[in-house]
Amino acid sequence: MRRAVAILGATLFGLAGCASDPARLPLGTSRAEALQQLGTPTAVYPRPGGGERLQYSRQPAGFEVNDIDLDASGRVVAVTQAMNEGLFARAIRTDAWRVPDVLYTYGRPEQITRVSSFDGDVWQWRYLQSNSPRLLYIYIDPQGVVRRWHVGDDLRVVPGNLGGDRD
Repeated sequence: MRRAVAILGATLFGLAGCASDPARLPLGTSRAEALQQLGTPTAVYPRPGGGERLQYSRQPAGFEVNDIDLDASGRVVAVTQAMNEGLFARAIRTDAWRVPDVLYTYGRPEQITRVSSFDGDVWQWRYLQSNSPRLLYIYIDPQGVVRRWHVGDDLRVVPGNLGGDRD
């Protein structure tokens, strides 16, 4: 009996996790419905031209940052999993982006470090590329300007033991 209850509990927990998956949120959903399904966002940002972005980050332990864009009437117009290697080159604007742009797109980083070869901070986020743990690094100078970025393998994670937020 205990085993059956444990299996049922695990199944319901898994289904609840999928129900709150931002990627499954239909376009046109109202802000209230989005908040009811997804819960409180980790950040909220105003969008240029009106509306707002609800950001759901699973950093520092997880691999996803989901941006839910609402139009001025409060309806979902876009759902983007921002931690996508295919989108980085199109999104990141070196020498043009500042800290607010980085936060608006990727949210708070998993970690901020410094390296001797750069005068500024290196922000890093975790993500998965074809189920391989990777890191996005964005270099921000002392004036808050993005100067460069790159990606690399996350050697801290043992393949097959990703943990985090995959269901």
